[in-house]
Amino acid sequence: MTDQEQTITPADATIVSSGLGTKGPEERTLPATLQEDMDLCLNILRQVLSEYDENLLKTFDTVRQYAVDASAERFSGVLTDTHPERDDLEMAVKTIDAMNLHDAQLLARAFATYFHLANLCEENYRVAVLHEREAKVDDTQAIDPVNEMTKAYHQLISEMGPAKAKELLERLEFHPVFTAHPTEARRKAVEGKIRRIAQLLEAHRLLGGSDKKEDSRRLYSEIDALFRTSPIALKKPTPVEEADTILDIFDNTLFHTIPMVYRRFDDWMLGDKAGIEPPACPAFFHPGSWIGSDRDGNPNVTAKVSRQVARKFSDHVLAALEEATRTVGRNMTVESETTPPSDELRALWNQQKEISERLTGKASLISTKELHRAVLLVMADRLHYTIKRDTDLMYHNCDDFLADLRVVQRSLAEAGDKRAAYGPLQDLIWQTETFGFHMVEMEFRQHSVVHARALDDIREHGLHGERGPLQPMTHEVLDTFRALGAIQKRNGVKAARRYIISFTKSAKNVRDVYELNRLAFSNPDDAPVIDVIPLFEQLEDLEHSVSVLDEMLKIPEVQARLKQTGRKMEVMLGYSDSSKDAGPTTATLALHSAQERIAKWADENDIDLTLFHGRGGAVGRGGGPANRAVLAQPKGSVKCRFKLTEQGEVIFARYGNPVLAIRHVESVAAATLLQSAPSVEKTNTEMTEKYKPMANQLSEVSHETFLDLLNSEDFAPWFSIVTPLTEIGLLPIGSRPAKRGLGAKSLDDLRTIPWIFSWAQARINLAAWYGLGSACESFGDLATLRKAYEEWPLFSTFIDNIEMSLAKTDERIAKMYLALGDRPDLSKKVLDEMELTRKWVLKIVGDEWPLQHRHVLGQAIRIRSPYVDALSVTQVLALRSLRKKVDKEELSESQQAGFIYLILCTVSGVAAGLQNTG
Repeated sequence: MTDQEQTITPADATIVSSGLGTKGPEERTLPATLQEDMDLCLNILRQVLSEYDENLLKTFDTVRQYAVDASAERFSGVLTDTHPERDDLEMAVKTIDAMNLHDAQLLARAFATYFHLANLCEENYRVAVLHEREAKVDDTQAIDPVNEMTKAYHQLISEMGPAKAKELLERLEFHPVFTAHPTEARRKAVEGKIRRIAQLLEAHRLLGGSDKKEDSRRLYSEIDALFRTSPIALKKPTPVEEADTILDIFDNTLFHTIPMVYRRFDDWMLGDKAGIEPPACPAFFHPGSWIGSDRDGNPNVTAKVSRQVARKFSDHVLAALEEATRTVGRNMTVESETTPPSDELRALWNQQKEISERLTGKASLISTKELHRAVLLVMADRLHYTIKRDTDLMYHNCDDFLADLRVVQRSLAEAGDKRAAYGPLQDLIWQTETFGFHMVEMEFRQHSVVHARALDDIREHGLHGERGPLQPMTHEVLDTFRALGAIQKRNGVKAARRYIISFTKSAKNVRDVYELNRLAFSNPDDAPVIDVIPLFEQLEDLEHSVSVLDEMLKIPEVQARLKQTGRKMEVMLGYSDSSKDAGPTTATLALHSAQERIAKWADENDIDLTLFHGRGGAVGRGGGPANRAVLAQPKGSVKCRFKLTEQGEVIFARYGNPVLAIRHVESVAAATLLQSAPSVEKTNTEMTEKYKPMANQLSEVSHETFLDLLNSEDFAPWFSIVTPLTEIGLLPIGSRPAKRGLGAKSLDDLRTIPWIFSWAQARINLAAWYGLGSACESFGDLATLRKAYEEWPLFSTFIDNIEMSLAKTDERIAKMYLALGDRPDLSKKVLDEMELTRKWVLKIVGDEWPLQHRHVLGQAIRIRSPYVDALSVTQVLALRSLRKKVDKEELSESQQAGFIYLILCTVSGVAAGLQNTG
């Protein structure tokens, strides 16, 4: 690839004569509506590229066609090579390599734009399919076949009886915790355009005449703007700006769709009585956040930042509740004659008059003889003054506001207007119960070593620096607890009470946090209420977790909190570091074993346990369908509560579209309920025991194989050369540093997220599968492996996720990346293990190629592969130019910057194409 200007001549003009090239069978078998949307978007994009530069369009079509034909060779039996005399991948490489740097950047942006459009088409299709399924449902059925929650609940009733099923339903909690880990390679300006294109695309099919023409014009305009907008943000976001991720999801989906989840369950469970009697569905969705409070490895998150982010969340949810309360109030036009207010409501009105004659006077002018309406309007005004922090008029806590809502609800119900009581007013109550005055429950996290160093500093120099100045980090640690206390005082204990200790090694780490919490305040009564949560992540820590928990129970503060909470305790398990530390197979089995042992320990000690899963979107970080993961958990490890981290592209994918967000929440909630069914518990327990010998053998060999690679001489520097690790560290996609310095000299330098992200970019996905092939080869018993795949939910989920990960690899492109490192010995290890793992996984699942039996997912990945390939080739060629020329000092700073920008463009595009990268 050259940085000199030159004219590009397509390598084979006949390929692009029609502009669209030859479609493969996998594209022709797409559902008609999806194919129409993808053709529409591709045609618009091609027109946009043509308007920008005809040569760019020709190159886009040429590379696209070569990539489609090259991809055909990967799926034996699916496609046939239409040009047997030509190496299509090599032709794509030559075409891209001949491009100048500027045009290569534009080509990368064109393919990245296509991926965003393809994602939208698939999303719209999924939504349309869900609507079609809904339309076919017979509403007289006892179970909604589309709503997984109703199916799960009815299964519980059939297995356990109505009383026990209701008890489990009332315990139900789904607690996603949104984090700011840097895995979302899409900038916010791009997200806004994608959202607008999605709306236009959804409407396009329904319109006609002038309306359709106008919709098309706007589609052209937005897609043109999307292509012309740099996919790389101008600067890294601050932690305060990162909070906008949650605000965006809250505004566009969560605030309005979560009550719909509850309502959909009620509609089926209560039938004709839905909306005219108290709801059956509890407010089980409880979002959390690490944004602005996770300081582990992020020096940009300070006590000041945590206060700012908490205030941002609180003001935003209060404004949403104010608007919703005002809307319900304005529509509550029931007269006192038809719907007489209760004595309790009149008493509330009198209390409001005592608080402010001005507010009640204004409300009564608007709502003469409509007391329910007047009371609600005053409540809305009080929320406004809660944001303003007017002590005389504000609500001092969410419980008081919720109590007032229930007074109005009871009054309406007593007056016989049950539809008003349990209609929109109930939605508002659900929203309040779900989001409170805090929106998300902020969770603080810090590394255990930081606490130990702070205490050592205090012991050496005195709490107030009597024997010398304290380190700045010690001041910051103490200020963190003061910030946590201030957030609690302002927004309530629920707003921030969890404190997570990364790399928990012993109960002493827990004692350290409680001691620091005490030392931060002159008056012990000012210390906030905290629940200290140990995070076990490395293999050794997982193995010793129960002994640490035993020692934790001896800590006075832990004993006091258990007494206050009804013996509730949270324990967090880290999927990222355990996978990097031990390899994917060993980590998966070790995590399952740890959950099993911790659940048993909790039962023996009468602990009401919540396990918190620190998962990511990638398979190497515990990724994959969340509902299947829940159903594969050991007995007693869920107990109707499921908590996990959500981050990066996963947040947008799961919660960006209202319809898909509803289905995702319903699916996870259903699995969380169903995991307690006797049949599920029996299967998980018996199969875990049955296949324990097999699991132990697989784990042992896989671990040895994984460590053999990682312990190879100069492995870490080699890894940073053969993947875009260094360049990923330059992506402005998160306030948290992506790694400890640029490049990597040792494994300790590698953070887990860029470790996995980088292997995905290189189309190797090593972190998801390495070691499994050797383990299966050593075990050798295919019949047992196949039987385990059929019978053991944990193993089948694990193998399916690895098969998906292998489907996104490409050996030919992987070889190009590995060649950058000039270490044939390491390249051979990686490629041999990839081939071995692929062979055994395909044998276990009975496929000829990855995802053959999973038609929808397999088809989606096969369609994407050629376009990802084109971006991957562009990326690896840019890396080759940058690596070699930097070594020879042949590039100027501006040339280096150009290649880095090109690489970052491809990183963004590949992430969009592969979807679950971090």
